[in-house]
Amino acid sequence: QVQLVESGGGLVQPGGSLRLSCEASGRIRSINSMGWYRQAPGKERELVADMPYSGTRKYSDSVKGRFTISGDITKKTVHLQMNSLEPEDTASYYCHANTAWGPVEKTYTMEFWGEGTLVTVSS
Repeated sequence: QVQLVESGGGLVQPGGSLRLSCEASGRIRSINSMGWYRQAPGKERELVADMPYSGTRKYSDSVKGRFTISGDITKKTVHLQMNSLEPEDTASYYCHANTAWGPVEKTYTMEFWGEGTLVTVSS
């Protein structure tokens, strides 16, 4: 059973900072990427930031320059440092992992999600 557990959400004033953390547990053959998505009330879930095992980290345009994704995929951990938070950043934030399974010649992927942590930016 693979589980992703997030921590670090909460209430913060505009301009403030928060750091989210996520740790995956369970037997995983390998992880292709870990990242963060968010979903605001009445809106679709959207990518915030993604950290591949190798390659360039991706950010949504709305958070570039303010959020930083970090972590160690070999240790199954990912963090999201959020600075200069705005009310528009209010949402539930979900940890995501794209994982690889099966033999090398017939690898398939599975995605896993955390339960989400609420971030509220308000004065």
